[in-house]
Amino acid sequence: MAQTGRETVPVASSAVPMNAWTFSATVDGYVVPNGDSYVSPIFTADHNWLHLEGRYNYEDQRTGSFWFGYNFKRGEKLSVVVTPMVGGVVGDTTGVAPGYEVSVTYKKIWVYSTGEYVFDVKNRNGSFFFNWPEGTYSPWNWFHVGLAAQQTKVYRKDLTTDRGFLASISHKNVWFTTYVFNVASPSRIFLLEVNARF
Repeated sequence: MAQTGRETVPVASSAVPMNAWTFSATVDGYVVPNGDSYVSPIFTADHNWLHLEGRYNYEDQRTGSFWFGYNFKRGEKLSVVVTPMVGGVVGDTTGVAPGYEVSVTYKKIWVYSTGEYVFDVKNRNGSFFFNWPEGTYSPWNWFHVGLAAQQTKVYRKDLTTDRGFLASISHKNVWFTTYVFNVASPSRIFLLEVNARF
């Protein structure tokens, strides 16, 4: 099963000293119909090419995943970061998952996508592909708006795609983001996110 899979905060590569560790902590709070609301924390650590990540309630509820990846970074004015990854998934869903994260930044525009294919080792029919694309425009450094989508099974039996909007503000190294999916539908979903980088 799957949920969000991304860090929503673009960071210029020039802001990070060479050979330094960078960390992020994200907490996603999902408000979904029928009382299925839940929280999903995501932690990352990066050092040069090395990317490490831990997630909970991401591929499925009551499920954790642990990731190892390689960061490829190119460009300054047009910045591209590609991170192929492999992860182990344990809990209500158990398996192995190759995945990726890709971000492209150009001036005030940021495009991001993350995805993974979970090979469920307990139930072959439980294997699935997850994808989260997102694009934002930042009129000011402390504010951005955009579009996002998620393909998830965390709070449904069937894999479906939710599409929606986002708005985000920052204070120092902390970002506060609100997502609204399925705006015109009774199955409207709210995602409240806090992301800190240090």
